[in-house]
Amino acid sequence: MDPGRDHEFAEFVDGRFTALQRFGYLLTGEWHLAEDLVQTSLTKVWFHRNSLRSGTALESYTRTVMVNTSTQWWRRKWRGETPTEQLPERHANEQYGTVDDRDLLLRALNSLPRRTRAALVLRYFEDLPEAEIAQIMGCSVGTVKSNVSRGLAKLREHELITAIPATVQKEG
Repeated sequence: MDPGRDHEFAEFVDGRFTALQRFGYLLTGEWHLAEDLVQTSLTKVWFHRNSLRSGTALESYTRTVMVNTSTQWWRRKWRGETPTEQLPERHANEQYGTVDDRDLLLRALNSLPRRTRAALVLRYFEDLPEAEIAQIMGCSVGTVKSNVSRGLAKLREHELITAIPATVQKEG
């Protein structure tokens, strides 16, 4: 046991828990699952903290563990059709438009395959470069690009392009 690494890990958790939980929410679509995902992932990372080369690798490794754990959970979960998959057309007041757009975007993200969703979340919500995303997801940069491209195309099919930030629209 390295007390320096323990202290470094504790500081990492204190400083990055909220950002990791937000990332987890974008992966899972539910706050309580996001919190469980972060806690489970941090537990896994804690056991391997001494084998990491540097403290900067801690964040990248944690995100990798989160993506992989989320995918494992999804594979085990039975995916039945929900009664809310076909929602009626929305008639929202202007003051609630932002919330509705965010909700529609999250629903559309939840309809995407796990790896495609992870690539979009890492690229546009976490603002990571494609090379780092490829490292986190354990795939090539080309695979990241194709996942992002397919994901954006699906979001366009949902007519959510207006809810996607302008930087995303330029890339498509």
